Amino acid sequence: MSSVAVLTQESFNEHRSGLLPEQVKAAVAGPSGAEDEDSLPTYKDAFPPLPEKPLPEGVQETGNAWTSTIKPLKSSAITQVFHVPLEERKYKDINQFGEGDQAKVCLDIMHKTGAHLELSMAKDQGLSIMVSGKHDAVMKARKEIVSRLQTQDKRAVERMNIEKVYHPFITGAYSKLVGELMQETGARINVPPPSVNKTEIVITGEKEQVALAMVKIKKIYEEKANSYTVSSVSAPSWLHRFIIGKKGQNLAKITQQMPKVHIEFTEGEDKITLEGPTKDVQIVQGQIEAVVTDLVSRMDYTEISVDPKFHRHLIGKGGANINRIKEHHKVSVRIPPDNEKSNLIRIEGDPQGVQEAKKELLELASRMENERTKDMIIEQRFHRAIIGQKGEKVKEIRDKFPEVIINFPDPTQKSDIVQLRGPRTEVEKCTKFMQKMVAEMVENSFSVSVPIFKQFHKNIIGKGGANIKKIREETNTKIDLPAENSNSEMIVITGKKANCEAAKNRILAIQKELANITELEVSIPSKLHNSLIGSKGRFVRSIMEECGGVHIHFPTEGSGIDAVTIRGTVEEVEKAKKQLLSLAEEKQTKNHTVELRAKPEYHKFLIGKGGGNIRKVRDSTGARIIFPTAEDKDQELITVIGTEEAVAEAQKELEALIKSLDNVVEDFMIVDPKHHRFFVARRGQVLREIADEYGGVIVSFPRTASQSDKVTLKGAKDCVEAAKKRMLELIEDLDAHVTMECVIPQKFHRSIMGPKGSRIQQITKDHNVQIKFPDREDQQGKYYIQENGEANGEVKEPADPLVPKKCDVIVLSGRKERCEAAVESLKALVPVTITVEVPFELHRYIIGQKGSGIRKMMDDLFLHLSVNIQVPAHELQSDIISITGLASHLDRAKEGLLERVKELQSEQEDRALRSFKLTITVDPKYHPKIIGRKGAIITQIRNEHEVNIQFPEKNDENQDQITITGYEQNAVAARDAIQAIVDELEEMISEDITLDSRVHARVIGARGKGIHKIMDEFKVDVRFPQSGAANPNLVTVTGRPEQVDEAIDHLLNLEEEYLSDVVENEAKMAYMKPSGSTASSMEEPRGPSKGFVVREAPWATGNEKAPDMSSSEEFPSFGAPVTNARSSPWGPKRF
Repeated sequence: MSSVAVLTQESFNEHRSGLLPEQVKAAVAGPSGAEDEDSLPTYKDAFPPLPEKPLPEGVQETGNAWTSTIKPLKSSAITQVFHVPLEERKYKDINQFGEGDQAKVCLDIMHKTGAHLELSMAKDQGLSIMVSGKHDAVMKARKEIVSRLQTQDKRAVERMNIEKVYHPFITGAYSKLVGELMQETGARINVPPPSVNKTEIVITGEKEQVALAMVKIKKIYEEKANSYTVSSVSAPSWLHRFIIGKKGQNLAKITQQMPKVHIEFTEGEDKITLEGPTKDVQIVQGQIEAVVTDLVSRMDYTEISVDPKFHRHLIGKGGANINRIKEHHKVSVRIPPDNEKSNLIRIEGDPQGVQEAKKELLELASRMENERTKDMIIEQRFHRAIIGQKGEKVKEIRDKFPEVIINFPDPTQKSDIVQLRGPRTEVEKCTKFMQKMVAEMVENSFSVSVPIFKQFHKNIIGKGGANIKKIREETNTKIDLPAENSNSEMIVITGKKANCEAAKNRILAIQKELANITELEVSIPSKLHNSLIGSKGRFVRSIMEECGGVHIHFPTEGSGIDAVTIRGTVEEVEKAKKQLLSLAEEKQTKNHTVELRAKPEYHKFLIGKGGGNIRKVRDSTGARIIFPTAEDKDQELITVIGTEEAVAEAQKELEALIKSLDNVVEDFMIVDPKHHRFFVARRGQVLREIADEYGGVIVSFPRTASQSDKVTLKGAKDCVEAAKKRMLELIEDLDAHVTMECVIPQKFHRSIMGPKGSRIQQITKDHNVQIKFPDREDQQGKYYIQENGEANGEVKEPADPLVPKKCDVIVLSGRKERCEAAVESLKALVPVTITVEVPFELHRYIIGQKGSGIRKMMDDLFLHLSVNIQVPAHELQSDIISITGLASHLDRAKEGLLERVKELQSEQEDRALRSFKLTITVDPKYHPKIIGRKGAIITQIRNEHEVNIQFPEKNDENQDQITITGYEQNAVAARDAIQAIVDELEEMISEDITLDSRVHARVIGARGKGIHKIMDEFKVDVRFPQSGAANPNLVTVTGRPEQVDEAIDHLLNLEEEYLSDVVENEAKMAYMKPSGSTASSMEEPRGPSKGFVVREAPWATGNEKAPDMSSSEEFPSFGAPVTNARSSPWGPKRF
């Protein structure tokens, strides 16, 4: 018989007292660093020495720092568990578990010893008995169990170690053979199931039975061992599936010939196990070895490392990409599932196919690494329009940008984020295209509603939709008409605002043309509008129906506008106008008013909750009832306005209501003064809730100074009784309240409260308790002791360090069970700190600019309000980052931090790869050609290869060195592209020709258009001399020899053509009057001039004279010196 003792407080104390001091220190050492050592409690505070002898009864153990609030109780009860195996059980009837003789024995033992017994049945039909109680009682119960529940006869138990492969021969098919053995010998034989990796067979029973069973089992084993062989064939695990073949075809050929041989493949092991008759196993082994040799000679495998985030893109939609690679290269590709988080992809098959597939997969992965993902914010209402009917529009976008993948969110997600993924440049182009598309949609989303008589909708549609189609096309708008069976007359127009107005005017013009529709405005005082509309539009609807369905539109209530619009045919509009004016006059002349008086406290009962009571009276009578406002002097006056009949009916109903309110009863109840505060606290919130729930019952509590327990309730009788009952329930609940303390260090209080106290409010609401936090401790850690409510000015330190500080004690009040649950909830909110090791060089990237990196990480994990990440100061050079927060959130924060570290490390590796540099030597004379016009050529090379190309500065020593920075393969490709340009330039020649300078301007053309056209046509470069050159006629042409010759011939032809025009113009100019004579004649004096004179000028009113137009002082020439700076009526001169 075996027993298991449960760990108790005493055993824990004994264990701890036996530890060495070093072990105790190691056990209590926390994760905090050396900088927190001063704030940690001493060992004696944390673990005070235990007394050598047990404390006498009634003496409580001294509290320590960890159990400062809840004093530990020394338990006198222990618990032990005993196990009785099946073969030792006296009562083995399984069907009577929990009843019968065994249960009676247990009850008797419990009665005799005073211990508590709990029985449970194990899977092996053994009996587990848990005994609880005092030590003496448990020991007595144990003796009784041994004597009364265990058999005293000696049974034999034998164990045989037999190899696992022979177990099936002992058990037989469906365990038939082992069953026959047990029946024949009378012993119990326990053979471990195939799933359990054990070789031990256990036999139990009488000695003779066990011996007989062992002999028979040994005989079976020896027979099979002589004729049965277990062998293995060495074969790499990756070849196993090729050996098995598709759907097991290859293996089936072998097993059909040798059905007695069992072939077992173990995943991950480089061997194949064979079991069966010796001769058959040898034959199968030879066949499999031949297959393995053949496969090894013609098969190969390789593994490549690809970031798991690219795996699904390698697979493609529905496996399209990976299936294509498999079929094309005749290989097998295994991409690990997401839950494995592995980056190894395995390729198996023909050696050549494996290498080709590897190359293609790596190229795909490399391309994806250069991809960019961008999120666009597009309102969800535009998604369907962008996608188009059956995806036609989005297909056009995808065809335009085939390398960009566009993902729209699921409509049920209500998300505005559209994701674009692809090459960086293509994604940017696609983004701009879609932004332009959305901007047009926003502009075209203006909407206007036009009321059109229902009978004219078919005319607006036209025959076969001709009219509406024409309006839609010409105004470029979307026009929606209501369904035929709908009562709506509104036609909705959507598009650009100007287009919508144009479409609206055209539709109104059709209606006006068809029915001679007119629009008229009638001025009716706005105070009468509601009475004219009537309850739920009853009056105005009757007028519209009587007048042939005219449209009558009242302005918005409270706008103060008197104009009422009537639209319809001329006759019907006039008819509606007369009816409206007559009804308005009737409302003004025949309006009847009655005044009632009621106590102001009755007004809220008359109005009812949300105005429900008074609304019923208005709807039933049609009268308008006005209650006094707070500014009115007479607070009892109620005014009723309407027709004489309506007013009389409303007066009758109101008087009946007031009379019923006069029957208000007043009742009393006794409430202990200690509970008064609960009802009147928070500005009487509880009383307000009672009043709202029970018909506005008024509950009056006595003044605090009166010490009275009498509470008055006033209201309708039923409401008073219901409110009284509710208050008694609340009082009963208050009487059951207890006060409980929860000690939590003050430094955690703010974290426990949460933002704006949200967490505490939630706990208060969930557990229906009140929680009071202590005042904060002053900076010196001292307390000002108060006596009788007055401070005596004496400052004292806390007397006992083991007594909790007042500033750490949180007080809870409520029902006991609720307070206990609330305490657990509070303790669960105490922050916990864990540490994560992160390389120091990554800290600044994790923090980000002004802490933006950590904030973004916390926002992404939704932990910004519950977790704090503390990075050590730079001077500490520490790798340890601390995470403080709720225990439930720490794992998520740690995982997010480690993921960020992984990203940063991959970025570091990427930066290292991108920083590869190489230089290429190029003659400086070719640099402008490589750069191209406005940098076009070099920009194209940079963008195409994603590299940075740096040309030497003017002052650099190596003027022929061009530096290329980027990924190695991209830098090499860019170098080759530049070298190709240089090679092409070196093949070019330069020839100088004499081209008359007088025709240069015409050859060059306006803004160089002419010469650029020539250079583009002949693929050459033409350079003209600078102004002031020694030979102004010298022109240089550079390019390939044959193109240079053609360009020179073309330039010389142009020279001949333009030069004839120049000679002709010069001959004409010789006979024309010189321009100098005209200039001189213009300068001849014409005599004195009076200038420009005006009347009633500003200077006319003063003493100033008019400005002299001929005076150089008043109107000097530009740049002429001013001789006299006197003031002028035109203001100060500024020259």
